[in-house]
Amino acid sequence: MSIDQRGPVAPKDPTVKRPGFYIMRGKNISAAPREDGTGVCFIYEDNGRLESSARLVGNVEEERILQLMGTVQGLRSLVHSIGVSVKAKDSREPVRFAFQMYGKSDPYVSGTTLVMDVPSDGMEYVYELDGADWSEDDNVPGQIRFEFARSGIFAEVSVILYLRDGFEAPLQPEENPVDFSSENYQRMIEKSLIQAGNNARLKRAIKKARNGEDVTMAFIGGSITQGAGAVPINTACYAYLTFEGFCRQMGRGTDENIHYVKAGVGGTPSELGMLRYERDVLSDGEIVPDIVVIEFAVNDEGDETKGECYDSLVRKVYNGPGAPAVILLFAVFADDWNLEERLGIVGQTYHLPMVSTRQSVVEQFYQTKEQGNVISKNQFFYDLFHPANAGHRIMADGILYMLSCADAAGEDEEYSISDVKPPIGGDFEQVYLVDRKSAGNDLAICPGDFTDIDTDIQYVERNLDLKGSPEFGENWMYRGTAGREAKSFQLDVTCRALLVIFKDSASVQVGEAEVYVDGVQRLTLNPHEVGWTHCNPVIVFRGEVSGPHHVEVKMKEGSEDRDFTILGFGIVK
Repeated sequence: MSIDQRGPVAPKDPTVKRPGFYIMRGKNISAAPREDGTGVCFIYEDNGRLESSARLVGNVEEERILQLMGTVQGLRSLVHSIGVSVKAKDSREPVRFAFQMYGKSDPYVSGTTLVMDVPSDGMEYVYELDGADWSEDDNVPGQIRFEFARSGIFAEVSVILYLRDGFEAPLQPEENPVDFSSENYQRMIEKSLIQAGNNARLKRAIKKARNGEDVTMAFIGGSITQGAGAVPINTACYAYLTFEGFCRQMGRGTDENIHYVKAGVGGTPSELGMLRYERDVLSDGEIVPDIVVIEFAVNDEGDETKGECYDSLVRKVYNGPGAPAVILLFAVFADDWNLEERLGIVGQTYHLPMVSTRQSVVEQFYQTKEQGNVISKNQFFYDLFHPANAGHRIMADGILYMLSCADAAGEDEEYSISDVKPPIGGDFEQVYLVDRKSAGNDLAICPGDFTDIDTDIQYVERNLDLKGSPEFGENWMYRGTAGREAKSFQLDVTCRALLVIFKDSASVQVGEAEVYVDGVQRLTLNPHEVGWTHCNPVIVFRGEVSGPHHVEVKMKEGSEDRDFTILGFGIVK
């Protein structure tokens, strides 16, 4: 028999796999659009996220392994190779896996990026780290990207880290699908109701919906409200699932008369939410909401007022146009943390309905199936901070359960909070936003060298859009001036409190600015403190009475050749 006539040759023995653990396992992703028509999904791994993924998904508890994952040098000593699998509907879709290390001198430029092209056929492909051309400037593991030839592609991905000799990996347990129809699931959802609150406004909205009248349901919050972790982000997020359920249960089964507003901005607290409510929810007077869900319980740790901005936002919404029903939603992080204890007093004082995802899911995370476990942390969370699709559904089902309870109960007499003392503080209830577009005759502004408009700003997916919209696009940008004195931004305003919103960035091209009030320095604004493109509000001053003030923003000495962006101001008269 000639060689050409032989049958199939027996394959070589398979390479024995090293011990390893998952940092992603069956994770649903979608390709967000880029300007060139391609698609990408970013998964950030800095600031402890990679270690958290190892704990959450890979069952890793050994501190030595977790510590090594915090730096590129440690990761290289720990990990031998990376296994990647991508499964898309069309297995011919080309996919590029990229694992970028952030650099020391320039985080997004000077570090190594590991790149591997893989088919989207669900098979595992392995990248060996010893074959990489490593940069001497590597600092920390930064982000993982899945890059697609076009946007709008949905895929399921898994990433496993295979370890070098001398390390042992924990057992990677199997997980059963979540049974959303089980009695245990329903009992879990019922636990989410902290308090039903006064139902008069909810009853009114439900009645309008059933009568075919126009009803608007709005959601304001952080990245969870934006839809982070949901795939697709526009229709699998808790906000849309709640809206869809309201249409189905309380309306006429369609959204013909029920309208939807989603106004979540990633990484931002109620300190920013109270500034953008009129613009992002009310559309500067064009929208009058009937129901508003407020979700800031995992974003407000950085609120410098420790709850007063949250209290002020709740009052602003409740006493604002439409006299809407206000629902307080308390999300949860993978470490079982939120600010329920700090912020819950607001809902208790104002008799508002409150729904707690933490109260619903955390206890059962640590139970067996026999004890009542419904969903694991890996199934609930997309990462340390955001729920996956199943988690978003649970959040929505908690709100819908609360709505069904309100629907079934007798109607309360409407409650007014106008004369109720704010439990934390309501000094910012009347704050309003001023940006480049809205600055009116009540302000005297001389922008100096802050004359450009910054387009490299935070973008968010609003309402049902998949394409991000700019947040604070009407801004004042300073571009570094070399060899001449920089002219400051000057504002004359009569008020009793002032906030400034500025852009955070990881770019080495941005510098620091100083804020002076009536000739006295009040703040130094450092865009690198947060380290990513982000909207950052801070209080410049506050007082008991309103008065005239001259405000000046100037580049800090040594930063004159760097950039800085003022996104807007918050003013309380």
